[in-house]
Amino acid sequence: MQTVLYIHGYASSGATGSAVMLRNILYGLDVEVLSPDVPVNPLEAIAFLHQYVQEHKPHVIVATSMGAMYAEQLRGYARILVNPSFHMAKLLTFRGMGRQEFRNKRADGAKDFKVDKELIAQFREVEQQSFQGITADDKELVWGLFGKNDKNVNCQPDFRKHYGTAHFQVFDGEHYLNDRVMKTAVLPLLRTLLKL
Repeated sequence: MQTVLYIHGYASSGATGSAVMLRNILYGLDVEVLSPDVPVNPLEAIAFLHQYVQEHKPHVIVATSMGAMYAEQLRGYARILVNPSFHMAKLLTFRGMGRQEFRNKRADGAKDFKVDKELIAQFREVEQQSFQGITADDKELVWGLFGKNDKNVNCQPDFRKHYGTAHFQVFDGEHYLNDRVMKTAVLPLLRTLLKL
């Protein structure tokens, strides 16, 4: 059985509709979709994900937004980064301070979390590890998918600078995934990588 790891975005959880969608689409194809809750604390999150991939050894990682920022650092795995948000510290400084509610149900029952200067400082620390140690082999393992109508983030220049344009794609969509984007932009690439 092949394994896909889905890493959710900011203020979300492993129960996100995108992970459910992937499970439903891949049902019966001998593919397991894992989608854990990523810790809110960025230092805990990146440590958790490094350990998680070592334990589960996913064949492909699909990650969105903040999750894609983390996934970029998981060297050695095939990764599809959808609308990666490589500058969470800056984004939250100007748009996200204070109490925030989770958009999806968390396994621990948490309903909300607090964005403060300490959390933003930790994002800044984790972001300093972005794009470090990229090899030619690693460039072959990373794809960047970007919604042409994404109004939340635009990290296309960052991706092109560090990974080039060979695996760079723009799709007709916005920041958040929906059924159409999953089926037309993400799934064809995922099927190719999994040889389905």
